[in-house]
Amino acid sequence: MATQFPDDFKCPISLEIMSDPVILSSGHTFDRASIQRWLDAGHRTCPITNLPLPDHPSLIPNHALRSLISNYSLISPQKPWTPPQPETLIATLTSQSPTINSKIESLDQLTRLSKRDSVFRRRLTELGAVSAVLNCVDSDDLGLQEKGLSLLLNLSLDDDNKVGLVAEGAICRVVAALRGGSSDCRALAATLLTSLAVVEVNKATIGAYPHAISALVSLLRDGKGREKKEAATALYAICSFPDNRRRAVECCAVPILLRIADSGLERAVEVLGILAKCKEGREQMERLPGCIQILVRVLRNGTWRGVQYALLTLNSLCCNSEEMCLEATEGGVLEICTGLLEDDNVKVRRNASSLIQILSVNNLTI
Repeated sequence: MATQFPDDFKCPISLEIMSDPVILSSGHTFDRASIQRWLDAGHRTCPITNLPLPDHPSLIPNHALRSLISNYSLISPQKPWTPPQPETLIATLTSQSPTINSKIESLDQLTRLSKRDSVFRRRLTELGAVSAVLNCVDSDDLGLQEKGLSLLLNLSLDDDNKVGLVAEGAICRVVAALRGGSSDCRALAATLLTSLAVVEVNKATIGAYPHAISALVSLLRDGKGREKKEAATALYAICSFPDNRRRAVECCAVPILLRIADSGLERAVEVLGILAKCKEGREQMERLPGCIQILVRVLRNGTWRGVQYALLTLNSLCCNSEEMCLEATEGGVLEICTGLLEDDNVKVRRNASSLIQILSVNNLTI
């Protein structure tokens, strides 16, 4: 009977029907026993998105899904659904005759089938699906474009595919979607860049591509909530490659990041911590009024992750500028850091201790 249940009723970890579905902070649902084993093993990333989780992740019961599963089990058994062969679905994408709706339906099925099946994803790439999907992303139809981006994101989950997607011209299509797609397309495009940037060589390729970083910075400036968060995440991933930090600074990322960090998006503070590692980034932060005050507010009110990256940014700034040291001291950073020496998080304690040492040495020399 389990094989007849919809895939969404199955836990992404165990692939069994969920008996006690719970929602992780990443928004994905898992069977409680499976995700608890994952967390008990020390993992602090979402098993699906690989994005970081809080130190003590909440598991929220998914009552709606539990009810759906319970009600579904009362329905009389149906014949197992046999999915179409991938060759047939890919042929629909490449044919000139099918309607837009037919192509969207094929993309939907391919996306669903490839979501948690690495073997199926590998088969799709071997069958030449990537070029067909990229053509869909090129479409003027925003629905077709969005479905194509969703399937590309699934295909990018496998490291072997990440370089291949870039080689087949994915970045060109993704950047175009970043600059002109719908809100959902832009957010998906930014997420796809994050996934591709997991491979080191892709970081350099993405950063060197015309308008890639500037499009992310524009999305950071003008996008809605989800778009801003995904753009900041992509910049964080891409800017771990040193040359891309300078490019982001040249695109005026720093003032935008400071503004949205002050409005509560802590992912922006993480990007600031990366950009502060380069001379150009520090110089721009030093020229912007209120930079230290914004970072101090994050220290006072942020989560442990926001505090950690605010400390990293301040360490970089104060280590290279007496003026920043003086401003940080006057802003009460020494007192805040002294309190953070008792924090539960070892990284916070270490960064606070380092900043205290920098500020103390600077105060002795003034």
